[in-house]
Amino acid sequence: MSTLDPAENAARMPQTRGTQHAGTATRARRPRPRRSRFSPARIGVYAFLIFSALFFLLPLYVMLVTSVKPMDEIRLGNLLAWPAHLTLRPWVDAWQAACTGLDCNGIQVGFWNSVRIVVPSTVLSIAVGAVNGYALSFWRPRGAGWLFGVLLVGAFIPYQVMIYPMVRVLASVRLFSSLPGIVLIHTIFGMPVMTLLFRNYYAGIPLELFKAARIDGGGFWRIFLQLMLPMSLPIIVVAMILQVTNIWNDYLLGLVFAGTKNLPMTVQLNNIINTTTGERFYNVNMAATLLTSLVPLAVYFISGRWFVRGIASGAVKG
Repeated sequence: MSTLDPAENAARMPQTRGTQHAGTATRARRPRPRRSRFSPARIGVYAFLIFSALFFLLPLYVMLVTSVKPMDEIRLGNLLAWPAHLTLRPWVDAWQAACTGLDCNGIQVGFWNSVRIVVPSTVLSIAVGAVNGYALSFWRPRGAGWLFGVLLVGAFIPYQVMIYPMVRVLASVRLFSSLPGIVLIHTIFGMPVMTLLFRNYYAGIPLELFKAARIDGGGFWRIFLQLMLPMSLPIIVVAMILQVTNIWNDYLLGLVFAGTKNLPMTVQLNNIINTTTGERFYNVNMAATLLTSLVPLAVYFISGRWFVRGIASGAVKG
């Protein structure tokens, strides 16, 4: 065995370490193998998404195409065919000339009735739900747990069960078949869900923030208006989307409680489709249906980002 001189051994050690570092750097710079873009899992996911999109978009396409066809082309029976002669006359007739029973003023009457119902009902139900959720989260009055349990049960009771008692109650106070009556009904039925949303959202806010506001002399309404409400924009958007779509798409409550002069757009749409005086104009019916659904679609498209943000920031916590 040959022995190395200590000086020679010390001279070789830096070269060995340098070689190791160079090998490590070479391995670090070596490109990683790319994943295949057409893996079976990815193909399956895209196939499912495409099939789902076609499943939901095909009826919308049929409605849209039918609404811009003249009746001569509709009678040919080809639902998927693009119109040879594009016309917007069915949309005009659906808006201002379609018959809802004996009246032929179009669906615009129901549109403005729905606006008059949706705006105050949404504002009032969100305001009441926000105050209830704030009180149940931070102030916790005596019996707060029982009260929240009652509200939670009320959120899942079908409102068809309570229609007749509500009719009797509203009739006794002379609010049946009136605009204030239908607004009150939507506010009452929306309050449990709104309370649940805001309570769960406020439960994610640190309690120390509320205690600091109390130490600074803040009262019930001051803390709510100046501290909690400005922080509640995401959940307010979520609540607004839920209430606008639920109230706008409601049919039964509007039919029972609104009265003949305040029938919402959904009831007017049903009257247009079921009015049979001679030939049935399918293009007008489809145009009226699309006009009825424009407001919920616009709300979702405009506020979709805020909806996801509100859900992610605590709307389903608790």
